[in-house]
Amino acid sequence: MFKRWIELPTQKSCLIVGPRRSGKTTLLKERYPDLPYRTLDDLDDLDWARKDPKGFVTRLGRRAIIDEIQRLPLLTVAVKYAVDNEGAQFFMTGSSTLGLLDAAADSLAGRIEIQSMPTACWGEDQGEPTHAVLTDRVDPRRIREAQRTLAAAMAYGQFPEVLVQAADEEKHRVLVNYRNTYFTRDLMQLANIENLEGLMTVFQHLARSLGSHLEVSNFAREANISHPTAKKYLNALQQSQLVFKLYGYQYGPAKRYIKAAKSYFADNGIVHSLNAAVGEGPLLENFVIAEFEKRRKLNLLPVEQLYYYKSAAGNEIDLVFDLDGAVHAVEIKATRNPGPKEVRNLKQFGAGMDRPVRRYLFHLGEAYGEVEDIRLIPVAALHRGR
Repeated sequence: MFKRWIELPTQKSCLIVGPRRSGKTTLLKERYPDLPYRTLDDLDDLDWARKDPKGFVTRLGRRAIIDEIQRLPLLTVAVKYAVDNEGAQFFMTGSSTLGLLDAAADSLAGRIEIQSMPTACWGEDQGEPTHAVLTDRVDPRRIREAQRTLAAAMAYGQFPEVLVQAADEEKHRVLVNYRNTYFTRDLMQLANIENLEGLMTVFQHLARSLGSHLEVSNFAREANISHPTAKKYLNALQQSQLVFKLYGYQYGPAKRYIKAAKSYFADNGIVHSLNAAVGEGPLLENFVIAEFEKRRKLNLLPVEQLYYYKSAAGNEIDLVFDLDGAVHAVEIKATRNPGPKEVRNLKQFGAGMDRPVRRYLFHLGEAYGEVEDIRLIPVAALHRGR
């Protein structure tokens, strides 16, 4: 497997959270091949940990890997004891934060590092990052090379097992298997969900409404489930790292969470697995925003949160974040030749703001450019970019 863009602590214990099949287990086994390994996906290990959590942890020794710890969050109490009293170091993984982060926060605050591991960034399988997406100019030849792989990246996403498949048919087969196991049945078990048909309808509605405001009542009506149940399903998708939210950005920090959220899939491969009819524009928007979110989680983009913006007049900006004392505004357009129409909202954004505003438009063409103070960047620049 290729080397991932994630750094792990050398001294402290670590909890790695990320979606199923993002490569967490492979990463730990490759980096620490000599450490004892136990997974709570194994029913015998899970039963042992439930009946005797302290004995389970003690038997592992002073350094070990515990996989899928979200199946028994209270095991973190036994881990805490071993860390505090025996100088132990554990590398743990969790594919859902349902109850896990609360337990870890209570038990292991200050004792462990919690790190996110999303699916691979576009180009991560080709080597280390080579440039800064927002500031560097990539050589035209490399832009063209990346452009040739963009359609497949948007269609099949960046799950590591998908990336190593040579044929599109095999990529499709892997993703369908993920849908039928990790995205549905496994999630249902973890979140105590009984209605598979309702869950799949929520998935489909999310895919059809990419880039739109998240209205729970619409999801409930589409899935023929109650409002509380719809909220539960949407929360489960977010906690399982399959979906993430963008909240509305306002100039005043206290107002940032007032506007309705938007939801995006953590990887375009999830969209493909659903066999949903999604247009090129929303698919591109999900792809670019998910790539930014992956870099945020890996701290390659050191920002606390990503936002979108919508003015009172209805003008929207796809992506907004605070970085280096400036507000960064990003628009994403499925065009090869952006013109005045595509940059109109960006030109209006930030009027009256008391901080510098940096504006970017990502497009499907191959050329960089400038329109007033707006930087035009090819989507292909995301390939191996940080």
